[in-house]
Amino acid sequence: MQNPEDRIARLRAVAAKQVLVIDGAMGTMIQNLKYDEEQFRGDKFQTWNQSLQGDNDLLNLTQPLAIRDIHDQYLDAGADIVKTNTFNATSIAQADYGMEAHVAGINLDGAKLARAAADASSTDEKPRFVAGAMGPTNRTASISPDVNDPGNRNVDFDTLVDAYTEQARALLEGGVDLFLVETVFDTLNAKAAIYALKALEDDIGRHTPIMVSGTITDMSGRTLSGQTPEAFWHSIMHAEPFSVGFNCALGAEQLRPHIAAIGRVADVAVSAYPNAGLPNDLGGYDEQPDETAAHLQEWADSGLVNIVGGCCGTTPDHIRAIADAVAGKKPRQMPGLPKRLRLSGLEPFVAAA
Repeated sequence: MQNPEDRIARLRAVAAKQVLVIDGAMGTMIQNLKYDEEQFRGDKFQTWNQSLQGDNDLLNLTQPLAIRDIHDQYLDAGADIVKTNTFNATSIAQADYGMEAHVAGINLDGAKLARAAADASSTDEKPRFVAGAMGPTNRTASISPDVNDPGNRNVDFDTLVDAYTEQARALLEGGVDLFLVETVFDTLNAKAAIYALKALEDDIGRHTPIMVSGTITDMSGRTLSGQTPEAFWHSIMHAEPFSVGFNCALGAEQLRPHIAAIGRVADVAVSAYPNAGLPNDLGGYDEQPDETAAHLQEWADSGLVNIVGGCCGTTPDHIRAIADAVAGKKPRQMPGLPKRLRLSGLEPFVAAA
């Protein structure tokens, strides 16, 4: 299982037979540790000239044992895929902490921690895999940050490509099996990540599968940049991803129709890892593990999903309940779709035969 190509082949073989389980919320687990400024700094950044508290990705360098323990907890709970602690590990997002020069190290060590945990838990009967988490950054290429200047942008496509390329190289060096472009609220940001990953693939001559997971931001059923699930798929289907789906923003009950919608048009695996319900008045999540698991069990029974897990508010207890709920369930079968010209703006367009 040490050869990357062998791991990818094994991943595809396992995915064809069972519903895969991806881990839960890294951020929730880190918040539960209640680290202070001193602990975020660790020994390495004692004299840093600005606050580092809240830079969860930096903990790969300053508190690696804690991050490894979180990976171990999710694997012990039954996760087949663990995500690296690198959601905000781009030069764009790390600029908030002045950490741009440490981005490669954050991603490299994050991947190594997840790889070591996965390898330690893998067996012939239950292999484990590592997804390199690539978040949307804290900027948007499609939407102006200034309501008085609709044409304004605080990031451009090339800057996003450069940031994602730096991140992906380090994740790959650290041993990830696939890339996870997740919590996509702006499809143009995702397309920059996809462009970076495909260019990197051409550069090194090695294919690494890509998972793409968008986020439906409210009850309108659209991403923040305005696309329906079907339009979102049309916009990124050229990447030929390993999977497409949605995570974050909504709980399972609210997310279900959007998972069903993208599953009707996507001829690849569908992933879904919702929040533990909607946030309460204090920003926390109250949905219990058995509640989340019951929703995802029904999705599996209905043939909607290939990969399930949890996002904000979910813990190893949620993942354990989810893993138990989908054990033995058959994965969603890919729809046979006719060849058509498929385009998208905010809405999908399929040319007539």
